[in-house]
Amino acid sequence: MAKRIREKTEKIAATKDTRPCAHANYIRISPFKVRPVLDIVRGKSVNEALAILAVTPKASSEILLKLINSAVANAEHNNGLARADLYVAEIYADGGPILKRVQPASKGRAYRINKRTSHITVILDTVKEVK
Repeated sequence: MAKRIREKTEKIAATKDTRPCAHANYIRISPFKVRPVLDIVRGKSVNEALAILAVTPKASSEILLKLINSAVANAEHNNGLARADLYVAEIYADGGPILKRVQPASKGRAYRINKRTSHITVILDTVKEVK
C-alpha cells in the first residue's frame, strides 16, 4: 500500500520552506477587514512593521502585532536569527469557516448573517545585503 515512503519523505524534507513563520487560525474577524492592514506591512522590516501596527487604528492591527512578535520569537529561538535582520517576506489572510447565524425578519422570514473567520500567516526572511 505504501510505496516509496522513504523517498517521498526525503523529497518533502528537501523542498520544505525553512523560513520562520507563525500562523493564527480561526480568528473571529473577516479576512476582508484584515487584508488592507496586511498590505501596509508587507515587505517592511520587522521593527518598522511593529511600529506601524502599534499606531494603526484597526481591529486587526492588535492581532497582527501579536502574530509578528510570535514569528520573530520563532526566528530567534528556533533559527538563531537576529531581529534587526528580519523583514516580512509574506503575509496573507485566508478565509476560515463561516459561522452562519439567522436574523429574524418580518412576515416569518429570516436573514442570513455570516460571521467570517480568518487564517492569518506571516513568513519572515532575512535581508540580503547587496555589496
